[in-house]
Amino acid sequence: MSVLRLGSFLLLLNGLSISASRSFSVDYENDCFRKDGEPFRYISGSIHYSRIPRAYWKDRLLKMYMAGLNAIQTYIPWNFHEESPGQYNFSGDRDLEHFLQLAQDIGLLVILRPGPYICAEWDMGGLPAWLLQKKDIVLRSSDPDYVAAVDSWMGKLLPTVKPYLYQNGGPIISVQVENEYGSYFACDYNYMRHLAKLMRSVLGEETVLFTTDGGALGFLKCGPIQGVYATVDFGPGANVSAAFNAQRYAEPRGPLVNSEYYTGWLDVWGSPHSVVSTTKVVKTLNEMLAMGANVNLYMFTGGTSFGYWNGALAPYSSQPTSYDYDAPLTEAGDLTEKYFSIREVIKMYRKLPDGIIPPSSPKFAYGAVQMKPLQTVSEALESLSFSGPVVSTYPQTFTDLNQAFGYMLYRTELPVDCSTPMPLSSPLNGVHDRAYVSVNGMAAGILERNKVLSINVTGQAGSRVDVLVENMGRINYGKNINDFKGLVSNLTLANVVLKRWTMYSLSIDQAINQGVFWETNTKSADPLPPASLSLPAFYGGSFIIPSGIPDLPQDTYIHLPGWRKGQVWINGFNLGRYWPSRGPQVTLFVPATILSTVASNNVTVLELEAAPCLSTSCVVEFTATPILNGTVKHQPRQRWPMFTRDLFRL
Repeated sequence: MSVLRLGSFLLLLNGLSISASRSFSVDYENDCFRKDGEPFRYISGSIHYSRIPRAYWKDRLLKMYMAGLNAIQTYIPWNFHEESPGQYNFSGDRDLEHFLQLAQDIGLLVILRPGPYICAEWDMGGLPAWLLQKKDIVLRSSDPDYVAAVDSWMGKLLPTVKPYLYQNGGPIISVQVENEYGSYFACDYNYMRHLAKLMRSVLGEETVLFTTDGGALGFLKCGPIQGVYATVDFGPGANVSAAFNAQRYAEPRGPLVNSEYYTGWLDVWGSPHSVVSTTKVVKTLNEMLAMGANVNLYMFTGGTSFGYWNGALAPYSSQPTSYDYDAPLTEAGDLTEKYFSIREVIKMYRKLPDGIIPPSSPKFAYGAVQMKPLQTVSEALESLSFSGPVVSTYPQTFTDLNQAFGYMLYRTELPVDCSTPMPLSSPLNGVHDRAYVSVNGMAAGILERNKVLSINVTGQAGSRVDVLVENMGRINYGKNINDFKGLVSNLTLANVVLKRWTMYSLSIDQAINQGVFWETNTKSADPLPPASLSLPAFYGGSFIIPSGIPDLPQDTYIHLPGWRKGQVWINGFNLGRYWPSRGPQVTLFVPATILSTVASNNVTVLELEAAPCLSTSCVVEFTATPILNGTVKHQPRQRWPMFTRDLFRL
């Protein structure tokens, strides 16, 4: 038994004696929390363990502690731990117990937000995509199928975290019920009561449960429930008194709590990088602390939505890989001016811990890596589609074919001659989310959800049509979180519905991890002349980090000059999506933990639109400096309200 597991076992055994000396509660009479009988106020920061490699958890938590925080707040993404029904993963970067124990060892209390829905700009708000196998399911409601899945998940999760409750000797002082439910259309009180009862039955009556909603009366009509403490969230520049007066509507007495005080803001592809001034952040923070309020800074460190975990806004707008959030600690955990300014404000209200603040981690520019063409997606189809083809009259969705993330290839034929261009269309906006179309092995165009619903194609009757569909992340808030992926409605050629589809689920991550491209060493034909659009294809390269040099490997950033849109893997680890042609994110964070000094480091790129290899230098570059605010070439900035995230969820 590991030391951590042994510790939690002993905590559970000694729970009765511990609970007599450790307590955390709401003191309604004196408008405060009480910890071990004494008045208590937390100054907390949000950190998402799912967005930070395990090896860096201690570094980020120490920096938060040294900033003067006495607590951290974290979400638990259900889909991160149960990607398939009944198959749970709490190991490695998903080791929740290790994260909780680290927080306690460092001296930080924990505010836990287990959902089941979390939002968090995370795919489907943390709900697993397999819930959509019941097509008409009403998520976040009393729908029996949804509740059954929630009960099963919570039946696994809650007993796991129970030993880490404060009264059991652990760091968890409070647990959130659902998340910002007052912004959701269902307004199902029975659902919320069921969740609260479920949590109480496992965690105990003495556990402080709470809800979080926007700091305005409209958000507090459906979110709060009796017996669960209601808190609010809002950002810098808000009318603090008005927001807390809204909390007082739901909770006439008790501590003032801002559960999400926004230190920055989220990004979406095609809009400039969000930046929130340090001056505004510290001014409102000081105002709240002067009132005696409890505050959680969201985010204190944002991290990275590696792989396919990013979410999307509605109307559909996908979020980038970086979740830097303009937070006090950067995506790479580096110290910022905002960090030190916040620390100075906190110092006015509580004694800062003694010791040295861990420094920002060193970065290394490994330089350019030459890339070579490997195979197009169509050429690699047999290696990528382990489950084989599925034939259907009409296209099926990702969910129909039991695929959660990534890419799927749809194949059919032109039913008629198109000697002159004819429109290939998605009349019901059924491309979710982006489709790369080719006819007889020649790139024809791109269909994009809400933006490009028709392209012109040419070809003879019987010509092969390939449609590679990319799932760019599910909507993570609001009534549209049941976000099906793939071709969710028919495509038409002029007025003819295309039929007789052959579909291939692509297990790209699995294929790359198995070394498919590197073992076969196959490559496509000689590069074609420069073109505005080429077939989706894989490219590969490698670089060596010498062993024996102190402090290597170090963190770095990958820059893809001239590349347009795609996905990057290093040593089989899925870094995430790149889209510098749309912006604002240009570089991707590469943690040193995935790099090697004892073997060659393999870089695999899936370029979906056009690689620079067709005309110029075919390289990727590793740099020591991130670029998150690159030129946006797509659409004007969407000005999201800073008062609360809830405002754009209605």
